[in-house]
Amino acid sequence: MTRRTRPLAAALALATAVALLATSCSSSGSEDEDDPSADATGAQPPAATAAPAPGTPGTPDAPSSPADAGSPTAPAPGTPSVPPGTPGTPSVPGTPSAPGTPGHPVTPGTPTGPGTPAAPGTPNAPGTPAAPAGARWQPTPGLAWQWQLGGGVDQSVDVPVYDIDGFETDASVVAALHAKGRKVICYINAGSWEDFRPDAAAFAQALQGSGNGWKGEKWFDIRKLDQLKPLMAARFDMCRQKGFDAVEPDTIEAYNQKSGFPLTADDQLRYNRMLATLAHERGLAIGLKNDLEQVPALLGDFDFAVNEECAQFDECGRLSPFIQAGKAVFHVEYKLGTDRFCAKTKALGFSSMQKKLELDAWRKPC
Repeated sequence: MTRRTRPLAAALALATAVALLATSCSSSGSEDEDDPSADATGAQPPAATAAPAPGTPGTPDAPSSPADAGSPTAPAPGTPSVPPGTPGTPSVPGTPSAPGTPGHPVTPGTPTGPGTPAAPGTPNAPGTPAAPAGARWQPTPGLAWQWQLGGGVDQSVDVPVYDIDGFETDASVVAALHAKGRKVICYINAGSWEDFRPDAAAFAQALQGSGNGWKGEKWFDIRKLDQLKPLMAARFDMCRQKGFDAVEPDTIEAYNQKSGFPLTADDQLRYNRMLATLAHERGLAIGLKNDLEQVPALLGDFDFAVNEECAQFDECGRLSPFIQAGKAVFHVEYKLGTDRFCAKTKALGFSSMQKKLELDAWRKPC
């Protein structure tokens, strides 16, 4: 369910590496079970399972690994325990924005109620007021987190932040996590069409470009803001109505991929800023997913970052501006063990962990 995309050469290299990892993991699947530092929660059946939203299809028949990688056999369950943290607090007033980039002030406090559930991809229910501007959550550096996009949501992981699929998660699960003091991020694919989503028919064929390497998915023509804006607004409305605190929009770096459209960096900046505005208008925080080249330009528009494999590609330093601005960097590695990245990313202030490529409940945090 992750969407890491890379130029072809790097993709082929990573695919080869992941294939080797699959062979290794298949032959040594019991290692994590013998690891005394492993947390049993990742290996237990989920404590609670997310009920699918009405009309939402089941788990898509799509690869469970990055677009540039295969689907290896995952390591055996097991994860170190992590002490509970305190949900993020507002950033200090005066947090700098990137030069020339409009900032968005954050006011302490954020709604945590379950909201009014709505069918995925539908606009605001009549009479549902917009969330007050400036009342959004601001996750701060160092918050532990859980990122689960596959399987029923395991609510037993003792961390202050959960990042879970917006379509596949019912409002009752968000409310249950809130009752435990968790903040909850709504995963949404904002950069490519998915034929398995309940709102797939709303996206005109002209908006769909080349395949992005995932079954049933095609890049969006992000230049067509007038057509994509209301469709993304409907998805963000769904997140707010289910009670989520933030959104994680995926595949938002089409301009440096083979999208089938002549996209530019400026096209991507306009599109990503549109997404940030939609989120903030609804009182939702929003994370910048990957797109490292545009961090300086988008720092003031986004409230946190979500990154895959910056240690693997030796590019974690490019996310430091988020930490310096008092904004969390939620980071995962797939291939590298924690002994190969935790010391560096903890020193940088990241919220780091190792995950399986399928992003199930298993986690091994730093």
